[in-house]
Amino acid sequence: MTDLNDAPYTAWQDDVRQGVRHVRDLAALPLSPAERQAALEAASRHKVRAPKAYLDLIDWNDPGDPIRAQVIPSPGELVETEGELGDPIADHDFSPVPRLTHRHADRVLLFPTYQCAVYCRFCFRKESLTSIGRGYTREALEPALAYIADHSEIREVILTGGDPLSLPDKALAEIVARIEAIPHVRLLRIHTRVPVVLPARITSGLVEALQGRLMVTVVTHFNHAREITDATEAACRRMRQAGFVLLNQSVLLKGVNDSVEVLEELCRELMYRLGVKPYYLHHGDLARGMAHRRTTIAQGQALVEALRARLSGICNPVYVLDLPEGGGKVPLGPCPVEGRDGENWRIRGLDGKVRDYREIVGVRDAASLRDAAAGS
Repeated sequence: MTDLNDAPYTAWQDDVRQGVRHVRDLAALPLSPAERQAALEAASRHKVRAPKAYLDLIDWNDPGDPIRAQVIPSPGELVETEGELGDPIADHDFSPVPRLTHRHADRVLLFPTYQCAVYCRFCFRKESLTSIGRGYTREALEPALAYIADHSEIREVILTGGDPLSLPDKALAEIVARIEAIPHVRLLRIHTRVPVVLPARITSGLVEALQGRLMVTVVTHFNHAREITDATEAACRRMRQAGFVLLNQSVLLKGVNDSVEVLEELCRELMYRLGVKPYYLHHGDLARGMAHRRTTIAQGQALVEALRARLSGICNPVYVLDLPEGGGKVPLGPCPVEGRDGENWRIRGLDGKVRDYREIVGVRDAASLRDAAAGS
């Protein structure tokens, strides 16, 4: 088994060692006795981990600090609401072999590790990560790699977890080489929080391990502009210079980023400062114990509608809900169409005004085109 501690020493490991790695490390944080006890109770249910670099972003004098809310266990996690699910998007139901989910025809999720550099309190896979807790081994991935090789419809492999970039460079290089050897795979996508919480981990060695035949897309997970620092900027620049496509998916979280001002700053800084395209804004999944962090869908729709009027199109994410039972991601953005009568439409503009729009479509069938040409 390989994890963070098996790699040769590098500077970023100081961030890991000096951060929170175990429940007992919570005692060193500047929490009140009541807060510490509540955090200990919540952490006993789900793993806790946060690198020092990320913890250093917290304003400990602010109980509502948005970084704190994402990584410090809270009593709200222990309150389960009817209808919440242990596997909100049915990863396990679509897993034909261990460490692989095949929900969509042309792409699969591959889980090289179930360990993370940070354990986010809102994670929709936190029950799996807590119960499984396994790292990377070559043997564990063999059935999944054989499955990909046997299914020629698969064009895209998505490394997720756990966090694939928490693995050592050597393990990443081995995984990438195995995937590259499968001819029908064309794109490698990596979902990761490492550039956000442990940016020093984005080294030249890590980037080199990911480069090769495949197009590489890295999907980061920034939720608040406070997470964007000089270090994260340097990490993203290194990946851009390597030719990787950078996207970001955020989760809409009550008390963290559920205001248009916060989302506007986040999306603008992602694109303008980091060169990372805001890709998805996820409505909170039905993970157990997360009702205190979910907004309503109507609130999310109002936020993204306001964003469209404030931001360049390239800065706007798509607001999506990942449906239970494997229904996939569906867009939730408000529809600007107010009504239709044949080819006459009523459409609401970005300024809020509703305007008439009449469809005008040319004739395309061959006979009509010949008649039009003959009459000219």
